[in-house]
Amino acid sequence: MHNRMYRNRARTLVKKARAAIESGDVDEARTATQIAVRDLDKLASRGVVHKRNAARRKSRLMKQLNAMAG
Repeated sequence: MHNRMYRNRARTLVKKARAAIESGDVDEARTATQIAVRDLDKLASRGVVHKRNAARRKSRLMKQLNAMAG
C-alpha cells in the first residue's frame, strides 16, 4: 500500500515526459525526462520497482527523447 503512492507518482512523471516529448518542445521534454529518470532511479534503489523494470522504462524514455531531439 505504501509503495503504491510512489509507483503512481512515477507513472505520472513518465506520462508527463511522454506528453512533453510529443509536444515537440525540446527543453521541456529534457527537463521532464530528467525528473522522471531521477524518480525511477530512486524507486529502484528503494526496491519499490525492480531495477531492470526501471532501466527499461528509462531506456524507452531516452530513446523517445533522442528520436525527437535528433
